[in-house]
Amino acid sequence: MEIIGTATGGPLPAGAPPVARQRRRLALSGVRGHVAKGRDFTRRALLDWGWDGTETSEDALLLVSELLANASLHAGGCTELALTGGEFLRVEVFDGSTTPPRRQPAPRPGLPGGHGLYIVERVSDRWGTRTHEDGKAVWAEIEASRLTSGRATGR
Repeated sequence: MEIIGTATGGPLPAGAPPVARQRRRLALSGVRGHVAKGRDFTRRALLDWGWDGTETSEDALLLVSELLANASLHAGGCTELALTGGEFLRVEVFDGSTTPPRRQPAPRPGLPGGHGLYIVERVSDRWGTRTHEDGKAVWAEIEASRLTSGRATGR
């Protein structure tokens, strides 16, 4: 079953070159400092794929941090981070819980906590969850055209 959160992204602009699909995986089960390791892993992938050095690439690192932190705080920890590059960057964080993430009714300004999924919605073009036999994956995507241009989501 797949639950999709926000779907505001559209197709790549006309004439945008197709991007070859690449996938990288980082095992995180039992790893200490997984958020920092996940950010470093993502930073290297963005550099290799030519998507570094823009505000949107920094948004991608924030997205990875939020998804990994949420898995730790609310799903018993993350087991894997997977990145797929192509016409978009897809970030997937796997955990052992089948419980879907739930947004807080309203973030509390000035107080920590409850902002994670709002940040995910704000910086990604779309996000959602997908359950599998060992738990779930929470995923988010950023269009490749945004990563190369550095432009914001428009939200």
